[in-house]
Amino acid sequence: MTQTIRNIAIIAHVDHGKTTLVDAMLRQSGTFRANEQVADRVMDSNELERERGITILAKNTAIVFEGGKINIVDTPGHADFGGEVERALKMVDGVMLLVDAAEGPLPQTRYVLAKALEAKLKPIVVINKIDRPDARPQEVLDEIYDLFIDLDADESQLDFPVLYAVAKAGTATLDPAVPGVDLQPLFESIVATIPPATGDAEGTLQILVTNLDYSDYFGRIAICRVFQGTLHFGDDVTISKRDGSLMKTRITKLFTFSGLKRIETTETTMGDIVAVAGVEGITIGETITSVENPSPLPLIVIDEPTIAIQFSVNNSPFAGREGQYVTSRNLRERLEKELLTNVSIRVEDTGSPDSFKVLGRGELQLAILIEMMRREGFELSAGRPEIVTKTVDGVRMEPVEHLTIDVPDAYTGTVIEKLGPRKGEMTKMHNHGSGRVRLEFRVPSRGLIGLRSEMLTETRGTIVMNALFDGYIPYQGEIPQRPTGALVSDRQGLTTTYSLNGLQERGILFVGAGVEVYEGMIVGEHSRDKDLDVNVVREKHMTNMRASSADEAIRLVPVKALNLEQAIEFIAEDEMVEVTPKSLRLRKKVLQQNRRPKRWEKNIE
Repeated sequence: MTQTIRNIAIIAHVDHGKTTLVDAMLRQSGTFRANEQVADRVMDSNELERERGITILAKNTAIVFEGGKINIVDTPGHADFGGEVERALKMVDGVMLLVDAAEGPLPQTRYVLAKALEAKLKPIVVINKIDRPDARPQEVLDEIYDLFIDLDADESQLDFPVLYAVAKAGTATLDPAVPGVDLQPLFESIVATIPPATGDAEGTLQILVTNLDYSDYFGRIAICRVFQGTLHFGDDVTISKRDGSLMKTRITKLFTFSGLKRIETTETTMGDIVAVAGVEGITIGETITSVENPSPLPLIVIDEPTIAIQFSVNNSPFAGREGQYVTSRNLRERLEKELLTNVSIRVEDTGSPDSFKVLGRGELQLAILIEMMRREGFELSAGRPEIVTKTVDGVRMEPVEHLTIDVPDAYTGTVIEKLGPRKGEMTKMHNHGSGRVRLEFRVPSRGLIGLRSEMLTETRGTIVMNALFDGYIPYQGEIPQRPTGALVSDRQGLTTTYSLNGLQERGILFVGAGVEVYEGMIVGEHSRDKDLDVNVVREKHMTNMRASSADEAIRLVPVKALNLEQAIEFIAEDEMVEVTPKSLRLRKKVLQQNRRPKRWEKNIE
């Protein structure tokens, strides 16, 4: 059976409607039965993706259109998941760029699009959400052309079809003045623009592993694209490993995709995306090739990690109360399992058996890993993010980011002022005339640690900021850390309203009344630049003196509850975040007050 196969990846910034559009495509292509119950945002299959509304893992699905098959690969919109993006683009021959009709192309779109144009993939542009009251499709299209030119697109890539869509309603049209009825114009554009998968079905077998999945029943599943040759169920093949060695094995399970399901098959079709199960130890970037004439494909190159966080065993006085997995062996096994499917993460030993240095593409990527581990029942401590420097020709180099900020023009001065000490250099400023200004900076990655929470406070939550890795620059010297100290509990016990009331004017509290604390645990942010050891468990003692007025009810200001990313951004070098399935606690690395070096004294190690 020969059917034409087209492989396409969808590129979009976070929240521009990519997953909603895939939902509509699956429904309209007849993939689901008429009476089938389908969840919204069906491609965001993992719980964290649904909560945050972002795509973290590259996934794929397939629809049938006019007898041909269209494989759709969903790419993450966030540069922190760059490892996922590069693999996804290896599987496809074209990309669909989805842009919000009001917001225009944003930095994460730029990141994935740059990778796609480098790989010489054919683009289709879809301007989504044209029903928004503030939609400006024509200007956004101009911005998209500017972006393509900026990214050195060649003539053929600039000649792309443009569609105007409302993903929520499941409609697309070629003319913004004529409302769409369904997604038929989009399917037709894909078939007309994206070249069908090519290759010689009779040639030497070449199948590239681009993604991994795991099933308790089959073990590791490799998701691959067929570049050449035909693979049959039960064939003996050679796996060309990343280190260049060859390993012989037999294919025991072979699947192809249809909708969201995997269907067993006996042979592959040229250019299709398939899943191979039962191959021990296979990893991303390896090639499945023939035994007689092995010809491996080039390995996938992945961006270097820029941020490292130390993961340690939780050794606080409350360790082991809430988590199921608490030992260093559990932690090591979980990180090794993560390495199997996540190629953009690296794990290094630290010399201590209880802690591991985990290197990744950004704070968000590592925070999501910690959040996933926490939900699986792990307890651990995470340190402050550090940047990964490298030495080139004897010069110490550090990673630099391209930071884009969208902010109301009243706060422009505040933003520029905050980025000065962080060694930010403004490269562009553009006023849309709509009351908001777009500023672009080059900032060392170190300068971004802790920036988001500070900026949200300063701009009353109106800022939209996105950063993108932009190469390496010579080390920029000292960058000021958090200017405030911490309020640190000096003993164990339950917090009381009476003691917290006396501390309210000293800073911002992170814990309310009736919370169990221990010595060395951070209970708030001090308003000055020094740490302050405080007693938060003191109770009011009864006296036999009669008060002239009855004690008034004490009202506490609401506490500032930090989420995982905010906690990781907040901590200083001598502090850690204790992460358990039920709680997040901030603490000093050295818990005993008399053994703790003072952060503001120069003799800190």
